[in-house]
Amino acid sequence: MPEYNPKFMQRAIELSRSGMNDGDGGPFGAVVVRAGEIIAEGNNRVLVDNDPTAHAEVTAIRRACQKLADFQLENCDVYTSCEPCPMCLGAIYWARPRAVYFANTKRDAAEIDFDDSFIYDEIAQPMDKRQIKFLHQPSDEARLVFEDWQSKLDRTEY
Repeated sequence: MPEYNPKFMQRAIELSRSGMNDGDGGPFGAVVVRAGEIIAEGNNRVLVDNDPTAHAEVTAIRRACQKLADFQLENCDVYTSCEPCPMCLGAIYWARPRAVYFANTKRDAAEIDFDDSFIYDEIAQPMDKRQIKFLHQPSDEARLVFEDWQSKLDRTEY
């Protein structure tokens, strides 16, 4: 089991404050740690990048994966200033770090108007009841691509 190190959390919190004060976005910061060293940092950059996916955790994960030249964060830990939102949670699971340490909770975030509960509620809804319409358009060609993937001998599993 990985061991918590408060200096990495402190850095994530510093990034959350500097990102907020520098106008990059909301008050969120994250670092990715491997072998006792920070290998990547990120803060919320939604506003400066005009990118709704540029959350602190996603930014740090992208940078860490680029640095490691790998799409997974094996033997890495993520320190983040706040409990990850649903999108960041998904990115974390795809990246597969060992552990995630967070400071503020999603309830704390909701209290300052960063409330992700509507996303969790939407996920639980049948598609025809969601606020954004999701319309299934079956395609034989799309299905064929999946079949080709399944039979591809040199594919990289992830």
